[in-house]
This record gives sequence, C-alpha cells and structure tokens, in this order.
Amino acid sequence: MIPIFDAKRQYQAIKREIDEAIKRTIDSGWFILGENLRNFEKAFADYLGAKFAVGVGSGTEALHLALVAAGVKAGDEVITVANTAVPTISAISFANAKPVFVEIDPDFYTMDPQHIESKITEKTKAIIPVHLYGQSADMDPILAVAKKHGLKVIEDACQAHGTEYKGKKAGALGDFGCFSFYPSKNLGGYGDGGICVTNNADYAEKILLLRNYGQKERYHHNIEGFNSRLDEIQAAVLSVKLRHLDAWNSKRRELAKTYDKLLGGTSVSIPGKAEYSEHIFHLYVIRSKNRDDLQKHLKDKGISTNIHYPIPVHLQEAYKHLGIKRGDLPVTEKCAQEILSLPLFPELRDKEIEAVAEAIKSFS
Repeated sequence: MIPIFDAKRQYQAIKREIDEAIKRTIDSGWFILGENLRNFEKAFADYLGAKFAVGVGSGTEALHLALVAAGVKAGDEVITVANTAVPTISAISFANAKPVFVEIDPDFYTMDPQHIESKITEKTKAIIPVHLYGQSADMDPILAVAKKHGLKVIEDACQAHGTEYKGKKAGALGDFGCFSFYPSKNLGGYGDGGICVTNNADYAEKILLLRNYGQKERYHHNIEGFNSRLDEIQAAVLSVKLRHLDAWNSKRRELAKTYDKLLGGTSVSIPGKAEYSEHIFHLYVIRSKNRDDLQKHLKDKGISTNIHYPIPVHLQEAYKHLGIKRGDLPVTEKCAQEILSLPLFPELRDKEIEAVAEAIKSFS
C-alpha cells in the first residue's frame, strides 16, 4: 500500500531530536503555557515575518478566537468559500456569525476576489480567504476590497505553512493569520494544535486573554474567554520540526514536479500554480472527469487517495439552514466532483510516485 501520508517515516528521520525535546519537557514538569510555547511562538512569528504569534488549541480555534478578537458578534456575516474543511465554517458558527460563500478560481481553487464585493452587506464584518492545498489566495485584491469596506481579513492558512504570496509569507498579510498543526500538515504536531498570528499588538493581547479564560493573571479575569492552549509537548515537537520545514517544503515541490512530468499526457489535469504564489504542496490535487472510477482503480492497485473536499459546505446537511441550493456555486460544485488528492509527503519514495503515475496511465 502506498499511503497518502505517513507520519512514521518523518518521525524516524528526526527521532533523536523529537525524543530529546519530549524528554526535556517531561523532565521539566511544566506542561501548559511555559517556556517551550513562548520560544515556539517567537520562532514561528519570526519565520513568517510577523510581530506576534499566540499558540492555541487547534486551527479551528485560531480562526474562532481571531473572529472574536476582530469584534465579530452574533448576527454578523463573514465571507469565505465553501470548498474548505468544515472546521473553517465551524469557527464562524462558534462566533455566532453567518458564513456567506463566494465562488472560487477554477484553476487554483482559492477565493475569486471579483465575487466578493457583491456579497458585502451592512452585516459583513470579515473575510476569510482560505489558502488551499499549499497555494495562497490572491491577497492584494482581497485586502483592497476589505480596506474599501472596513472589513477585517482573517487568513485561513491551515494548509499554508511556508507558502509565499509575492515574496511574503501567507498568514502574515491580513489582520490575522490562522494555522493548524494537525499531524498531517506540512508543520504538524503529534496531536491537535494551532496558532494565531498578527501584526497588531492589541489583537495579540486579546488572543492571549481569550485562549486562557480571559485572564491576564491567575484568577483575575478581564474578559470572558475560552480554554484553547497549545501545550508544552506540542510546542517542543513543533520547535524541532520548524527547523526542517523549509527543507520539507522544498522536497514537496520536487516531488510535485516529478508528478507533473510523469502525468503529462494522461487524462488527468495536474495542479495549477499561480504566478503570485510559492506553492508548498500540502496536497497534490489532480482533476479527472471520471474521478470516482479513478479513485477505485487506484485503491485496487494499493494506492491511497483522498478527496479534499467531496461535499462543499453549502451542500452539507448541517448547513441547510443557510438556504443555499445546489447550482448556486457551480464552479465550486464542479471542482468537488473532479478533484483527487494523490500521495505526497517529503518521505515519499521515487518508486512510489512512479507506481502512482503508472497506475493512472493504466486507467487512462
């Protein structure tokens, strides 16, 4: 079986560093809001070229706390896309706001800026562009329309650890940048975790309060808050992995180029690469008009694949109350019927990529 992702291979490559970091943390006896977290927050902010980073419990919670810190309240509207993981929308629900969906670019699967302005109402308070599969959304026009209408921009960078937009790191471009450290991410922990990045000192202070019950010092609660903290063991693991991130991303790009070459001339479409973005290939997503049959064919050949994501959020049962019908987002819906994620991670072997390509060719 060729896996779509294999955390064990990565662990074996950096086992000594990881084991030592975890042992030091356990020996210290300090597991919440300690030195590991402070050091990682600074290192991650520096990596992105941002001023502040606040570790939280998950990528979803990073988005949620960013929305609350931005002043989003019950009844407000937040513009985003429907071809994302449901957790993006869950964060909007946590903030008691309403998601409003715009169409995507069919080549890059990210928010199409030309559709935003028509969706803005007096209730709109924020825009959440999703940097998808490792490629940045086109941020300049998004930021321009946000500025024009006085809206906050909260980047969902949960698949964009190291992605660049016109030479700047994604996640450090808007008012907030939100990252997930779910184990399969380009920078993944050994459990749940996330971080919220900002260049605004007041926003950073608000997130610090919100993540820890609203308290600046123990038992003194300045605001109503939550429990959403990146723990010391995860911070220790992520500090080790951050040192390897650029090399891993570079390897992902090399593997993607190999896929591009081997899949040329087949019936599938390879991923588009936007000129403005440095793609870090969190996922390698092809398109096929016979996607379901292709996926079954690959499974029969021992090749693991996935669909990110098979049902757009507006068509999910949980969001029927939004009143958005099938056909209202035709580009989003068409892409969802054709996309397929192939195995891709830094430790993937050349012979495995060749086997995947051969299997696709035999289907074609």
